[in-house]
Amino acid sequence: MLVNLNALLPDAAASSYSVPCFNVFGYEDALAVVTAAEETNRPVILACNKDVVDFYGVETAAAMFLNLAQNASVPVVLHLDHTYEEEIVFRALKAGFSSVMFDGSQLPLEDNIARTRAVVKVAHALGASVEGEIGSVPYEEGRDHIKSIYTEPEEAARFAEESGVDCVAVSVGNVHRLTAPTSTIDFARLDRIAGLVEVPLVIHGTSGIRDEDMMELKRTRVSKFNIGTCLRQALGNSLRENMQSEPNKFDRIYFMQKAIAAVKQEAIRNIKLLS
Repeated sequence: MLVNLNALLPDAAASSYSVPCFNVFGYEDALAVVTAAEETNRPVILACNKDVVDFYGVETAAAMFLNLAQNASVPVVLHLDHTYEEEIVFRALKAGFSSVMFDGSQLPLEDNIARTRAVVKVAHALGASVEGEIGSVPYEEGRDHIKSIYTEPEEAARFAEESGVDCVAVSVGNVHRLTAPTSTIDFARLDRIAGLVEVPLVIHGTSGIRDEDMMELKRTRVSKFNIGTCLRQALGNSLRENMQSEPNKFDRIYFMQKAIAAVKQEAIRNIKLLS
């Protein structure tokens, strides 16, 4: 069942659970995530990031994942992750994405508000939800131009109100693409943000956050956790181990079926942690 973020996040923000948003890079890991959601009977968000869009094109990505979302027995959001160009956002909406993230976090506040507000106007007219970001969540690797800026609570409140976004991603010590849980979350800052911002909050860089911190975060107004690296690790490690153990086999589907199982188990672990 294809839905947008507004069908899931407000209830999560008001409760003690959150919705996992899994970054997927192909059909196999997307299938693993949807299967995990169906087996646990929990909603889930399928997200495509810049790497996927650059490789496949946004229209091909939509075609690849839409069928999974539409035919799932649980609510599934098809979400375009960090996107800096309005043109790609609008193409994604036309192609069927039910949710988009316009990332103006590298812009001055006024520009971030104005450009995000323009995206919101189009997306809402098409029945899609919009995520924005205030502050800037840094990357451990792969995005050297992205700044590291902690979210200022007052700016977050102004951004949310004036842009009209449906949820706000915040920077409170979380880091993209960490391969181990070494982030230090500034809970005091998050509490101040949550006290001023009325829309649901989003945490990126979940693979770098300790389980005990996730347990505490899900009880706040954080309603969406973006999860990617741990799934990439599960898929890559499965392929490496199985190909090394069976060097005479070479069929893609044979190895991918094993990798799907590994990704599904990691997805289930995160779904249960956030439930």
